[in-house]
Amino acid sequence: MFSTNKMHFEISERRILLLVFDAIFVLSALYVLNIISDYGYFVIEKSNSLSVILLISYIYIFGMIFEMYNLQVASNQLQILQSVIFTTTATGLAYLFTPILSPELPKQRLIIFTFYFTILLTLLLWRQFYAYFLASQRFSQNVVLICDHNQVEELVLGLENVDPHYKFIGFVNSDSIAEEQSGFQYIKEIQKKDLEAFVLHNQVSEIVIASQKTDGITADLYQQLLHLLESGNVIREYTQVYERKTHRIPVHYIARDFYRFFPFSRSNSNKLYLFSVRFLEYLSSVIGLIICIVFIPFIFILNLGANKGSLFYTQERVGKNGVVFKIYKFRTMVENSETNGVVFASPNDNRVTPFGKMMRKSRIDELPQFFNVLMGDMAVIGPRPERPFFVKEIAQIMPFYETRHVIKPGLTGWAQVNYSYGESIDESLIKLQYDLYYIKHRSIFLDLSITFKTITTVLFYRGQ
Repeated sequence: MFSTNKMHFEISERRILLLVFDAIFVLSALYVLNIISDYGYFVIEKSNSLSVILLISYIYIFGMIFEMYNLQVASNQLQILQSVIFTTTATGLAYLFTPILSPELPKQRLIIFTFYFTILLTLLLWRQFYAYFLASQRFSQNVVLICDHNQVEELVLGLENVDPHYKFIGFVNSDSIAEEQSGFQYIKEIQKKDLEAFVLHNQVSEIVIASQKTDGITADLYQQLLHLLESGNVIREYTQVYERKTHRIPVHYIARDFYRFFPFSRSNSNKLYLFSVRFLEYLSSVIGLIICIVFIPFIFILNLGANKGSLFYTQERVGKNGVVFKIYKFRTMVENSETNGVVFASPNDNRVTPFGKMMRKSRIDELPQFFNVLMGDMAVIGPRPERPFFVKEIAQIMPFYETRHVIKPGLTGWAQVNYSYGESIDESLIKLQYDLYYIKHRSIFLDLSITFKTITTVLFYRGQ
């Protein structure tokens, strides 16, 4: 087994690292503070265990809402400052004003400020250390790719753009059994006979196989792969790596075999999960419609001057099993916005009024859709429903596009929190990859992740 001098953490491991050490450093700092001063507000002991659990829970919950556990944010020193300040402030306020479980409010304001700034400075110092050392280039992962010659650039960029520390340092051309180098310069081409030596001498931690042809996997290359596997080297298939890194299904790569290899999440037929989700949807739709009713008078008044025309807007959308239904929204575009034909909406669409843009950014325009949720046409979480015209158009190019319709469409979804508007067929393909990932991995944990990301979208005014 070869040894490597480089440290590398998988994406999931990095997030666990952040979660664990956030708790360790914050609790350690508060423990030390209590020892060196007569602070006395937050005491770590057995009788106080519920208060400790509550504090860490608030840090995790608000950390997810304010993207403290988003690995791209955690690697950016400026964004770390913003996310940590928001998380600490929300955590401090929620903890101080939680009855029974948190300690009694101190009489001196200085104690509150000490408690707040201890958490803030501890998280900032630890997160800056993480960004500088653990998320730096020195901890990158060297990877070798085995694929057809004409796939190299697409496959490499598809993963390196997502995780810049996942470095392809060479590839083996598998589209023929020829031994000559092709002169390809994008990344270093490795001779098949030299693969094992290259891996051992370049601290390669992973070999990714993307070849769809078997004639290029020669007997010699196969034997080398076996030796590397026996020596403890990690060998993965490209679609598995792509899905793990991007949280998308690479349908553009496995289009022909899509239905054969696509396993639907068991949650799609789990009665307990579906019942729980439907109960929460009823509850959230009632709350959402109450909020919608509160907003109606204000939107009606503002519409008179800033968005002249009807208050509501209905449009046909495709739902579960391809059933067409009417979706309800607050109108955000000018009246008769499609006199020139049906077109994709875009982020800077000139048909959207200034007031409509504000409603879209804050997601207020989607509040009436809670009526669709209540009626059962939509879910809270799922692929966004598309118009029949676009479904027909896209399905002609992507026959598997209608797989989105095996579950109810949603108010928000995995594609919505990870990607912007689909302004073209190509961008609709990217959104489809996210939607299919949700259908494949649907679970309460993924639903919670989407919920937190949606809250972040609203708070940071990132709606489309």
